[in-house]
Order: sequence, then structure tokens, then C-alpha cells
Amino acid sequence: MTKAFLSLGSNLGDRIINLHHAIELISNRGISTIGVSSFYETEPWGYKGQPPFINAALEVEVALNARELLSTLKSIELEMGREESPRWGPRLIDIDIIFFGNEIVSYPELTIPHPLMHKRLFVLEPLVEIAPDFIHPLFNKNIKTLLEELNEKHYKH
Repeated sequence: MTKAFLSLGSNLGDRIINLHHAIELISNRGISTIGVSSFYETEPWGYKGQPPFINAALEVEVALNARELLSTLKSIELEMGREESPRWGPRLIDIDIIFFGNEIVSYPELTIPHPLMHKRLFVLEPLVEIAPDFIHPLFNKNIKTLLEELNEKHYKH
């Protein structure tokens, strides 16, 4: 079994119900949920002209490999009604793999650790709640430190 961390977000429809539904579908796929963060309302990132998001982090254990987990998560997004949208645009549900154990993965369709996670408060704030001491395998820093560094950058401007 591999421990993985996921980031969930929704800014269309009933955002809280969407996240609860996604977590339920993940559990129904044989993925064990170990921890769920609080839900955070956050401003959109990258594409501002859209409603605010509700975001959460999920700690899971899987018997799948990283590509199989990605495929499972994408099928859940489609099952929930996610449609193609502009990059960083509005979405009913978005489920990203942030970490997959300590693995470093680089495929055309999947990069782990998530390459932008350390720049996103909406990923780090929920993640620090459930895994403050998890060490980023490339940066060799824990989640709490990454959040502190991002907050320092964010508030200096």
C-alpha cells in the first residue's frame, strides 16, 4: 500500500456536496481514506473571473500505482459530470495527486509531486492540517515549512 495525498476543489454547483460526493466515490473505489482536512473557501488561482472554490486535502492509502490512481480519479471526475474547461477555469470537481508516497513521477500526463503545489495556498493550507511533517521529496522540506515560506512571499508584496 502507498500513502498518497490528494487535493480536491469545486467552484460550481453545491461545492461542499461536490467534495463530499468525490470523497465517497474515492472510498467506493477501494481507496482507503486516512485523513480529510477541513474545507476551505479560497479565491480562484490563475483565472480570476470565476466563483470562489471550496478546497480540501485527503490522505489515502492505495494498492494502485500512480497512473492507475490518476485514471481512477479522472473517471470519478467524469462520473460527477466534470466537463472540459479552460486551464484553471471553473469546475464541478477537480482532484489532483499532490504526493504519491515519496515517489518522483514524470509522465506526459502526470507529474508528482504536483509541480505547482508549493505556490498554492489552497493546496498547502488544507494539507498542513493533515500532514504538517510530510517531507516534500524534491525540496526536502516539510509541508508546514513550505506554507510558512509561501506566506512570507505572499505577504511581502
